[in-house]
Amino acid sequence: MLIRGWDRGAEQEWRQWLAAGRDFGTLAANGADGPVLVPTHFLLDAEAGQVLLHLAAANPLLAAVRADPHVTLAVTDDYAFAPGRWRGAPYTPTSYYASVQFSCTAELVEAPAEKAALLNRQLAYFQPEQPADRVEPRNAYWEQLTAIRGLRLTVHRVRAKFKYDDKKPVELQGEVAERLAERHAATGNPQDAGARAQLVRRMALRTGAADRSSD
Repeated sequence: MLIRGWDRGAEQEWRQWLAAGRDFGTLAANGADGPVLVPTHFLLDAEAGQVLLHLAAANPLLAAVRADPHVTLAVTDDYAFAPGRWRGAPYTPTSYYASVQFSCTAELVEAPAEKAALLNRQLAYFQPEQPADRVEPRNAYWEQLTAIRGLRLTVHRVRAKFKYDDKKPVELQGEVAERLAERHAATGNPQDAGARAQLVRRMALRTGAADRSSD
């Protein structure tokens, strides 16, 4: 992923973005016949520098991990197409998006008790309103543990990109934000609203920095 200086996301920025409910991404591993990609929910433990998830035991990504534990987890959201006429000369269209990529080492979790502990952390996060649904010895969930494998990803590098025309004048960003709002009102596309929110937030960061520099 190419990250220009004006697109780079700060650690606090990407953490807050993920914490706002972005817990589904694409996990990629190096398979014998090429990359293996799996869409999956995940649980990020940012303080521990780990990502927890589980897959079906038959998932081909697990064989790839056994051969090469280096994996990448990518999360992308708040994307929108920006027509060239929105962006001023030379009127080049572009894509707006936010993306965070974790470079990790994957460890398989196969012992029943460890898989149960991993699943219970996921259940507590994804469905806290149902505390009775937990994996315990000899209950129905425990009996299904053989069908899955856990994955514990140790994060070595995080790359975050928020591509919302920060290289353009602030005034143009404001005009594009209005156009995104108009298109969202016309089509109801939620991604236009998400992209506009990110663009406005980034624009506010720029203007705030400019105000402080003039003090």
